[in-house]
Amino acid sequence: MSNQSHRAMEGDLSRIIAITRKEKDAVNRDDKVDDTLNTYKDLFKGDDKKAIESRKKHYTTMVNQFYDLATDFYEFGWGQSFHFATRHKLESFEASIARHEMYLAHQLGLFPGMKVLDIGCGVGGPMRTIARFSGSHVVGLNNNDYQIQRGKRINEQVGLSHLCSFLKADFMNIPCEDESFDCAYQIEATCHAPNLTNCYKEIYRILKPGGLFGGYEWIMTNKYNPNDPTHVKCKKEIELGNGLPDLVQPAEIVQCLKDAGFEVITAFDLAETSDLPWYLPLSGTFSISGFLHTGVGRYLTGKFTQLLELVKLAPAGSYNTNVWLQNAATYLVEGGSKEIFSPMFFILARKVEKN
Repeated sequence: MSNQSHRAMEGDLSRIIAITRKEKDAVNRDDKVDDTLNTYKDLFKGDDKKAIESRKKHYTTMVNQFYDLATDFYEFGWGQSFHFATRHKLESFEASIARHEMYLAHQLGLFPGMKVLDIGCGVGGPMRTIARFSGSHVVGLNNNDYQIQRGKRINEQVGLSHLCSFLKADFMNIPCEDESFDCAYQIEATCHAPNLTNCYKEIYRILKPGGLFGGYEWIMTNKYNPNDPTHVKCKKEIELGNGLPDLVQPAEIVQCLKDAGFEVITAFDLAETSDLPWYLPLSGTFSISGFLHTGVGRYLTGKFTQLLELVKLAPAGSYNTNVWLQNAATYLVEGGSKEIFSPMFFILARKVEKN
């Protein structure tokens, strides 16, 4: 296998080592991982209301810090698509992720020649699947330099640079002209927005009349009880572990879309249609392909990361970052098993045609 092909593989441990080795597809970042992690965690301390307001005020810094810390670990343990998916019996994890992305492309009616905005695109796993599936040109909007440079290199490696490109920007202020995209989508990204209505308004602005916007929102379901201390703790830990200002319930998502001007076509929790729990990869079943997602797999990954840190192949703080992400996984499983949290509230909305 060529070195170039090896680097493109999902689950490649060199993504963790690359932080220190400064490989060609690793941008120059400050390697003070512990300092970044501690600064990030400070945004979740103290009075809940004040902490939420602080996170909303500093959300750009918070989200960038989060993805600087988490990206390599996500790609190593999960793949190049940083999201969950419904999963059917006898379906592999990898197949479920691809189907989840293609379902969205199908619902949007994408086809060759269309210009589509992927809001909060990560390293571009979904955009590559959707571009291949639909033939449309997908522009990935991202405000994180590290993820963009990583994504560009992968696009080149797999021969999709002609259909996939990146735009460095904040989704609260998209530097594009009005009505410049045929469709837009987001996959578990706008949950980072400090104000959902304003975020949706900006998406509405850049869509052509009649254009569709679809995606998967993170929500606290209607079973969430804000007066139950265990529910509240679970919510806060999910927010801490995933760089979120404040998770809301389904009705608020729908209302924000309407307030932004959208006609809401459909909105429902897709997790309820899944044969297998969406959190199954995190709760752990033993298989060769799924081992890294198991509790034992995550534990051994942590120990190996500790070893890499000890021999200076990973920066100081990598082990602490891994522990923090493992804790986040624990609370995602708890939220899912209690049915108080879902990462796939599916929305499909239309920009109203001009009279």
